Amino acid sequence: MGERLLAYRFALDLNQSQTETALSHVGGRRFAYNQMLAVVTANLAQRHAERSYGIPPELLTPSVDRSAFGLQKLWNAYKQEWAPWWAENSKEAYADGCRRLAAALSNWHKARRGTRKGQSGFPRFASRRGRQSVTYTTGAIRVDDRRHVVLPRLGRLRAFEDTTKLLTLVETGQARISRATLAFHRGRWFVSFTVHKHVDDHAKLHRLSRPVGIDVGVKDLLVVAGPNGRELERISAPRHLAEAQRRLRALQRKADRQVGPWDPASNRHRDPSSGWRRTQARISRAHARIANLREDTLHQATTRITRAYGNIVIEDLNVRGMTTAGGSRKRGLNRALVDASFAKLARMLAYKARWAGGTLTRADRFFPSSKTCSGCGAVKIKLLLSERTFRCEHCGHGIDRDLNAAINLARYSAGTSAGVPGRDASGANRKTGLASAGGDETGTCPGRSATP
Repeated sequence: MGERLLAYRFALDLNQSQTETALSHVGGRRFAYNQMLAVVTANLAQRHAERSYGIPPELLTPSVDRSAFGLQKLWNAYKQEWAPWWAENSKEAYADGCRRLAAALSNWHKARRGTRKGQSGFPRFASRRGRQSVTYTTGAIRVDDRRHVVLPRLGRLRAFEDTTKLLTLVETGQARISRATLAFHRGRWFVSFTVHKHVDDHAKLHRLSRPVGIDVGVKDLLVVAGPNGRELERISAPRHLAEAQRRLRALQRKADRQVGPWDPASNRHRDPSSGWRRTQARISRAHARIANLREDTLHQATTRITRAYGNIVIEDLNVRGMTTAGGSRKRGLNRALVDASFAKLARMLAYKARWAGGTLTRADRFFPSSKTCSGCGAVKIKLLLSERTFRCEHCGHGIDRDLNAAINLARYSAGTSAGVPGRDASGANRKTGLASAGGDETGTCPGRSATP
């Protein structure tokens, strides 16, 4: 037996009093975060000033303990002075603020030392415009019945959805709840339970163990193919954002005609009208629907694929780099790339493949999957986005470019490209290296029909 970390999220139906209490907890978490960040910032500035005066290190002002335990201990020592109203909320709200600040400071410190991938700047003060959430790790955290959950200080809260599945797992001892996160997301309050579920590792089965390659794009969201060159599945991109653009444009124009929070005549802020607020609420609900539809499509596709195939190979796409250049001439492609949500798709495939007992391989970012001929292994120097059919200049092989890329990805894990000697797993000639395989490949281009 093993354990699997899962999250169960339920939409909540809060009344006015419960909503005010939830907002108070979120505000308390934000206050503790900002207060402790101010203390850490002042301490670092003081030590920096003392060093500039030539004070030896042993005589410097002692540094603040930046761990979660140290920050929480300091908060408890001065909370009566900083926040006399602290008793109105659960202590978990302030502890969560300290934990989040400790994690942000740790990421900043590791990034400075080079022990963490990516960039992480010094933490900024939290704003009310940020994500409104608070996490509870102790206290009354449970599913009460099939329609209610219990959280510290908020009490018994009604859920829109049926909680019977999680309730049954907990009551039968198959799972335990370790923490709960209350968040305001997409116009609604949600509670997410982090659950440790017991699973049987020996019950994992696969319907197809040989590797399959998955090419992602904005015209066809997924093209699945095997190393033998057979197309196994093709899912068209739903493009939920593009379908809702007409309605969004109408709402945005309506909001522009109303009295908004900014007065262009006086160049100052003002109180918006109630009509503007209602229009903004409709815009938020429209975007929430788009996001929900997108997530539903991705969940259904990734669940079906990970249950059917045990060895999956995908591209390691640089989505941020693909959407940063081009200006207005590339606006439509950038919007389609963001609507496809490649990063979330890869993340879902990763954890669902692990749950199913399969493997997920990410091909090298510079692997020319679309430019390599699946027939002979030759690599084209340049492949335009408008070329929906790949035609090899060496063997004359013609094939749909997305299917060609999926076949090459399926063969990636075997360390060969089309079985041609003299080529490595990247599909590039060992004499020339990967430099000759560069170009402008980004993905598929919207608005063009694929050649079968």
